[in-house]
Parts: sequence; C-alpha cells; structure tokens
Amino acid sequence: MKTTVKPMKKVFIAGIGITKFGKHSEKTFRDLAIEAAMKAIDDAGITPKDITELYIGNFAQGMFEGQTHLAPTLYSDLGLKRNIKGVRVENACASGGFALYEAYRAIKAGYADVVLVLGVEKMTAQKTPVVTKILATAGDAIYELPTGITFPGYFALMTTAYFHEFGGSREDLAEIAIKNHYHASRNPYAQYPKQITSEDYFKAPMIAEPLGLYDCSPISDGAAAVVLMSEEYTKNNSSDGLVEVIGAGASVTNVALTERFKDITWLEATATSSEIAFKEAKIERNDVDVVELHDCFTIAEVIQLESLGFYRRGEAINAAVNGETYYDGKLPVNTDGGLKAKGHPIGATGVGMAVEIVKQLRGEAYNQVEGAEIGLMSNMGGSGASNVVVIFRRV
Repeated sequence: MKTTVKPMKKVFIAGIGITKFGKHSEKTFRDLAIEAAMKAIDDAGITPKDITELYIGNFAQGMFEGQTHLAPTLYSDLGLKRNIKGVRVENACASGGFALYEAYRAIKAGYADVVLVLGVEKMTAQKTPVVTKILATAGDAIYELPTGITFPGYFALMTTAYFHEFGGSREDLAEIAIKNHYHASRNPYAQYPKQITSEDYFKAPMIAEPLGLYDCSPISDGAAAVVLMSEEYTKNNSSDGLVEVIGAGASVTNVALTERFKDITWLEATATSSEIAFKEAKIERNDVDVVELHDCFTIAEVIQLESLGFYRRGEAINAAVNGETYYDGKLPVNTDGGLKAKGHPIGATGVGMAVEIVKQLRGEAYNQVEGAEIGLMSNMGGSGASNVVVIFRRV
C-alpha cells in the first residue's frame, strides 16, 4: 500500500514584539511576557483568539520567581482561546530558539496555522550569587558543579584553549565588546545602550582569567515574541512585512564540557545544526547578509562564527579587529548589541535574535544592513551542548 506524504508547508513570521532588556524591578515575568506577546500579535494584524498553538521559551522561572507551568499561567492573561496546545520549552540558554524551532516544525508539518512563540526570563528577582547558582544548573550537576565551576569559568577555559591553539589576545576580545556596545548604543531596547573604549575594557574587573567584566553578558529581565503563520493563512491576513523561515536545524551533545575535552574550541552542536539548516534552506554561507549569534561571552562569538562555517578555525578572532562584523562590514554580526550589550534574559534571548533578524529583513533595524535579504540566528545552550540555527529570507 502506498503511503501519501504531505508536502511541507511554507512558514512565515508575520509579527514581532520585544521589551527593553535590563532590570525591571517593578515588573514580573508575566508583565514582560504579556507586553512582548501583545506587541507581536498586534504587529501580525491578528487577535489572540486566532492563535492555535503557544510555545514559551524559558529556562528557570520556577527558581527565579517560583512559577512553573507557564503556558497555563499566561493563557488567560493573553486572551487565548480555550483548549489550544501550549507548552514551555527548556534547553538552557537556547530555550527561546528551541521554542521557535518547534513552532516552525508544527506549521511546516501542517499541524498549526498561527503560532505564538514567546521567550521570557525574569532574572533580577534573585541576587547575583543565587542567579549564578541557578545558571550553573545548565552544566553537569554530577561531574562539574561540585567542583565549583560557573559559566565564566567554562568560557575562560575555552578562551585559554583557543589562545593556545590558534593565537589571539585580550586585545582581540576587547574589539568584540567594543563593536557590540557600539551596536547597542543605537538600540533603545538594549540593556547597555552605550559605547565603551579599549580603556574601559582593560580597567574593568577580571571575572575569570582571561575574561573581564566586558567579556561577559549581564543578568537581565526581558521578553520577546514572534507570530508564525502558514502560507495559506497569510493569504487571508492583512499583515505586512512577512519574512519567510527557509531553514532550521537543532542539535544537542553531551552537557558536560569535560566530555568534550578533546577540543573545547569547537561547538559540535552549532556545526551540526547549521549544516541541517543550510541544507534545508538550499543556500550557501556567502548568501547570508546578517547574523545574530550567541555571544554570552566574547570568545563565544569567535567560536560560534567558526563552528557555523563563516570563518576557518583560528580566523574569527580577527573579525571585529578588521571591522568585518560591524553592521556595515562584510558579515554584520549582532547588530542589536548581542547578548553582551543588548542583554541576556535567558529564555528571551533566542526569540530576541529572531526579532532583530526580522527587523533587518524588513528594513526597520537600528543598525540597518543595506540590502539585507537573508539572515541567520544561532542560539546556544550552556557551554555549547545545545544549539538551534534558523535561516530567514525577505519576502
């Protein structure tokens, strides 16, 4: 008996919304989530009742604010219709990206027509030592956490290994921080919309040798949202500024950095997810006009660029120094300021990347890349154990 295979549907982003990233003492995660979601719904030209599925990217709201079961918690606040699918997606810092990935697959496979993806995290409800402890749970709780290692320590090890293997220095990392702060200085939604100098970088405290304060992303609150639609639904909808999702890939490896000790200067999950996404999108690396990637630490921008295949190994350390990753360079990277300066509210990060790429492809970005037609986002979890790559094209 023949099996009929349904053709895969085209998927579009029709609406985007984002809050300012930073410290929101007066707001709960619910306030932030509702703000971003309603912006995206309004931007898409629909009502909450049009949404057929809900995916929420969130890492640890249960530990930050004591609230889990997020989809039912937000369901009535958002005014969604009853009995739709709603689920929280958790994969450490890649939670938002994986939520977007699952929503994309739901529409592509024909299970849904209008999906809301919401990424949110309210981190500043806890003091810094507690936040650090919560973040550390994205590492290996049996073999790594008992040693006292935190994520600045993980990425400090990766930095030292990279410098040993390929060369590079703190001067090179400083240029990445300076570039991302320059981009953030023009983004009113950024946590740190200010430029920094080389002097600022080297005068700042050391966090985990060789990483200083300006190498590290901050503790942040914030939310971001996107509305995805099937091609059929867009024909009956008046939304302007559609952006097509043309490829996506996801991958995970062992959570423990110690299990990847043979080469901690390479991100296997990033490389794998990018290969899947490029194959599905049917494009090459040199077709990409703008990139949003996971610079939780400055060295992560370097290693992500190489693992994504945009630079050969050992070469991305010079990209910012040479001006190549500025918004008017040959490969614009993190044009909104990235995690480093825009902020890093864990669950919101990946969805926030998608918001910036859509803005770029619509021609609405604060650091607009001239003629941008194709954009890529890469959202990483932990020390690189999970990763999502999504590729977008201007319609």
